[in-house]
Amino acid sequence: MNKKELKKIILLLGVLSALGPFSIDMYLPGFPDIATDLHTSIAQVGYSLTSYFIGISVGQLLYGPIVDRFGRKKPLVFGLSLYVVAALCCALSPTVQWLIGLRGLLAIGGCAGMVAGRAVVRDLFPPTEIAKVISTLMLIMGVAPLIAPSIGGWMVTTLGWRAIFVTLASISAVMLTSVLLILPESRGPDATVSLAPAAVLGRYWSVFKEPAFIVFGLAGAFTQGSLFAYISGSPFLYMEKLHFTQTQYGLLFSFNSFGFIGGSQLNRLLLRRYDSLRLAEAGSLAIAVLGALMVLCATWAGSASSGVAISLVLVILFLFLMVGGMLGPNSTALALAPFSANAGSASALIGFSQMLFGALASGLVSALHNQTILPMSGVMAVCALASTLLITGQRILLKRRLVAQ
Repeated sequence: MNKKELKKIILLLGVLSALGPFSIDMYLPGFPDIATDLHTSIAQVGYSLTSYFIGISVGQLLYGPIVDRFGRKKPLVFGLSLYVVAALCCALSPTVQWLIGLRGLLAIGGCAGMVAGRAVVRDLFPPTEIAKVISTLMLIMGVAPLIAPSIGGWMVTTLGWRAIFVTLASISAVMLTSVLLILPESRGPDATVSLAPAAVLGRYWSVFKEPAFIVFGLAGAFTQGSLFAYISGSPFLYMEKLHFTQTQYGLLFSFNSFGFIGGSQLNRLLLRRYDSLRLAEAGSLAIAVLGALMVLCATWAGSASSGVAISLVLVILFLFLMVGGMLGPNSTALALAPFSANAGSASALIGFSQMLFGALASGLVSALHNQTILPMSGVMAVCALASTLLITGQRILLKRRLVAQ
């Protein structure tokens, strides 16, 4: 396969990976309108975000052995087809309970692209190139949070929030057509892969007990949890605490996404001089410090209603997202590196853990909601600290082993 074909595949995988952020970011500006229309609260609408994370977590576990057994392309086609149907049903939701449930089904359809996409990257590229490719995917994927909230805000004010899900169904239909026409099969069906529950659990256990996966897979999951805590808490922070309009919220959310994209692209440049491990260690320390500073500023803002404190929180959020954009590709690459035959299962377990932690983090932000930004900041800081302890801890253990030898 030549470089031109690889670039085309990377572009398609990047667009597919952007479906997830579109599914989240595009409907965030509609939270107040959804709550009003469905006669509920913004906090209750927030649980539709949590159900999405749960669906995308469980769905990836289902797809992992399936993409190892049947190849990468067929499960992807099925998932995108399911997404189209679920998105149209979301547009017709009569109650918030229906929306919460259907968002979970939407996630099960959409997560096929996440599992298959990471597996294709592992199939086609050597371990030393994975972090660079993932950083490139993040550049393409990063367009979604830049434009999705603005598009969503415009659609809410002009067409209503239900039009957002019709648009998502249309986007998925285009992606489905592109996969059928462009994406090759990077790894064909493998009849030796059993889908029996015991065999599936055995494959997942063989992945999970790999030391590199335990450290870097869980570290990436905690980092993802911190990012989704921000996503879950951002409607309250921007629209209720700071009184921004839906359009302004979309613009500010997009601006902060520049930090995430910038971090992923800075990571590509740094990988020319440093390896993924060194960058992951540095990034984990930086994000822990930023998380602690954000809690301090959030506490200050809550006790004194200080505009200066809120401004500092916004600055720290931007930097936090930037470091997260650097840390994510490296932790994923380090977690995937030991696997080849089980790439689909490893990809699924990485995605499951990331989305599960995202669901827990977003759910905690909603459950701890107290009319301040401290729940969002606190959850982000705890997740960042856990990621740091995992990554720095493995370095300490490695040094001790070397000394003992």
